[in-house]
Amino acid sequence: MDVRVKRVENIEGEIEVPGDKSISHRSLIFGAISEGTTEIKNLLESSDCFSTLECLEKSGIKIEKGKTYKIYGNTFREPEDILDCGNSGTTIRLLSGVLSSKNFLSILTGDNSLKQRPMKRIIEPLEKMGTLIIGRENNSFPPIVIKGRKLNGIDYKIPVSSAQVKSCIILASLFSDGETTIEEPYQTRDHTERMLQYFGGEIIKEGNKIHIPGNQKLYGRNVIIPGDFSSASYFIAIGLLIKNSKIRIKNINLNPTRTYFLKVIEKMGGEIKITDQKKVCNEEVGTIEIEYKGKLNGIEIGEKEVPLIIDEIPLIGVIASVSNGKTIISGAKELRYKESDRIKAIVSQLKKMGSEIYEKEDGFEIHGVEKLKGNNVNSWNDHRIAMCLTIAGLIADGETKIENTDCVKISFPQFYDLLSSIKIPISQ
Repeated sequence: MDVRVKRVENIEGEIEVPGDKSISHRSLIFGAISEGTTEIKNLLESSDCFSTLECLEKSGIKIEKGKTYKIYGNTFREPEDILDCGNSGTTIRLLSGVLSSKNFLSILTGDNSLKQRPMKRIIEPLEKMGTLIIGRENNSFPPIVIKGRKLNGIDYKIPVSSAQVKSCIILASLFSDGETTIEEPYQTRDHTERMLQYFGGEIIKEGNKIHIPGNQKLYGRNVIIPGDFSSASYFIAIGLLIKNSKIRIKNINLNPTRTYFLKVIEKMGGEIKITDQKKVCNEEVGTIEIEYKGKLNGIEIGEKEVPLIIDEIPLIGVIASVSNGKTIISGAKELRYKESDRIKAIVSQLKKMGSEIYEKEDGFEIHGVEKLKGNNVNSWNDHRIAMCLTIAGLIADGETKIENTDCVKISFPQFYDLLSSIKIPISQ
């Protein structure tokens, strides 16, 4: 599907975005590995999360679907067929951690994009823990074959900051003999650690190190999933970039390891108001209010900050394109290994719209311009690139056509419907 958008003015509205993708994946997985029943409300019903759900079902887990999802835990059995993880890196990496301790054979694969995403980063620590695990091209890529075994705890220093790698090792360590210690270069999202504690597990945090005792028993819980902050970021951008705009986003996940984007916006001169703060299922939740205050300013973003804004960096590229001065993003090479090469994708497409953006090996440099210009652009079949280019089209002169937008179903199926709900015209 192709989508056409035009420059808009004066946007006002109150919205709620769908459930958090990261928490949705993890609630399904923790429900599966826990004793008893887990009930999940506001699960993100997207392609990625359904990949996790279906892989768990094929591995013996009974799941009742409806307004509330019910998971009956700890009924794993050997899958009769290959587990298709679709486009979801979270699915294949986190489930590899779970299945590495199960005494049966599992084969995990995915679509063409997923088959190009690096897997050595999880295979190496899982091998050290004692499982038999093999990947394509010298353990570099999917498909992945796992013959689960009894595992042992390890001390492991993660070479590249990645919440998925960390979570994979945490999930494996829960069923291991002895303690596992994980050290990451820079802090990454901590949804797994928070959910582990919520399900009755034990974890000790010590700076950038975490310690997980082995052979833990978890118990099913009721989970209410807040709105996805990364999904909300596109509407935050609308409020910041479109004159006379005022947007209120309710029931949003405000986990401090997810909201560094707000600090970036503040550094650029934007104003964000947070109200109605509370804690739900061990996660911070609240309401975000955004009001247009004028043009923002360029900043520099480095390697230490990148893991905390990894999903929002292409969107920062859009914002910086029409900000004052220069913006430099470095230390973001990990973006090249997402659903697309997001550095190359966002640079190539924003250039078509008149952005003065320049590709670097580990990021990009942008010199702000007065206005973007509508053009035909392509999502590269990447949901976040599609949504970023849509936002760019809303602030560009003329019409912008975004090709191949079906990919938004991966994380935010309601994206275009929500835009329409605040009276932004969308045509196909």
